[in-house]
Amino acid sequence: MVVTDKGADGKSKDNKSSDELPVAKKAKAARVKKNAALKTRSPDQLEKKINYHFKDQQKLISALTHASSQASRQASDLAAKKAEVSDQDNERLEFLGDRVLGLSISAALLKLYPQSDEGGLARRYNSLVRRKTCAEIAVDLSLGDYVILSAGEERSGGRKKSTILANAMEALLGAVFLDGGYKAADKVICKLWSDKLVSGQKVSLDAKTALQEWAQGQGFDLPTYQHINRTGPDHNPVFEAQVYVAGLQVDFETKEGGKPGSGFGTGVSKRIAEQNAARDLLIRVKVWEED
Repeated sequence: MVVTDKGADGKSKDNKSSDELPVAKKAKAARVKKNAALKTRSPDQLEKKINYHFKDQQKLISALTHASSQASRQASDLAAKKAEVSDQDNERLEFLGDRVLGLSISAALLKLYPQSDEGGLARRYNSLVRRKTCAEIAVDLSLGDYVILSAGEERSGGRKKSTILANAMEALLGAVFLDGGYKAADKVICKLWSDKLVSGQKVSLDAKTALQEWAQGQGFDLPTYQHINRTGPDHNPVFEAQVYVAGLQVDFETKEGGKPGSGFGTGVSKRIAEQNAARDLLIRVKVWEED
């Protein structure tokens, strides 16, 4: 039973301690602040943009949770909607989403370009599934506004980092696949990638493809890639790769410890590191010009 007393105005008051009132006010203020933030960064808005509603909202939260948030155990306003942070970050979903994207784009290209040979399809494919393209799609969706980051990553501008955006984009696709199956994921991908799929713009060769075609044209062996180093924390690694073309006679300096005829590159993934290594070698042999 709650004991009440009469105030000076004659109205009843709860007999609560003075310490309880400030705590209650702070909790209410926090809820108001969270609700206000959710009006601008609600997952519902993202679902409308991709035209897909998640049956399991936790899959969406997981797709948007960056590893830095898990590492620091800090939640953003978006996570507050579920009352707690997801049990996993988006790295596993990113792995899955990358494969789902590749399958969907491959099938779409076969339908859109029935006269293209394997080489032409491969060049278009590489252009459409590369990290840069995923980041561009993410920017179009304002996906960075929904990503759950640690306080430190937030301060460093993580919402605009292309790597984080590309990862979140692939993770989102993986989450749609798990929640609704391939048909749902394919529909989302075709919607988001539609302009790029039907673009009549010439697709340029990526560095690895360009290096392979050049090496074959010169009568050399196919390029060989080796991952030689990894630095940085688990949620933000930096990989270093070396590419070597056997038989290539060089007149340029090679990095200490590297084989003659090698190029070197770094990146936030092994794939990007290999691309940058291939680009480095193409520039060294004067096939490409440095930007």
